[in-house]
Amino acid sequence: MSFLWTILIGFVAGLVARAVMPGRQALGFIWTTVLGIVGALLATYLGRALGWYEAGAGAGFLASVVGAVIVLAIYGAVRKRS
Repeated sequence: MSFLWTILIGFVAGLVARAVMPGRQALGFIWTTVLGIVGALLATYLGRALGWYEAGAGAGFLASVVGAVIVLAIYGAVRKRS
């Protein structure tokens, strides 16, 4: 059940990240979900490294959105170069 919850939160975080970032991102449903999940994982690992989260704790929704925005910015920078 937690896996499904992660996918749902990841999808919503990906949608919010795409809405916050200026410009047009050509991402579909699946890539938006992947973006949010990767952002949530990034936020979780950064939070654990900085001591914000304990082992086994996941990032909250806002941290997941921030992680997704970071991933989307990196994606945009890499896509412009190629």
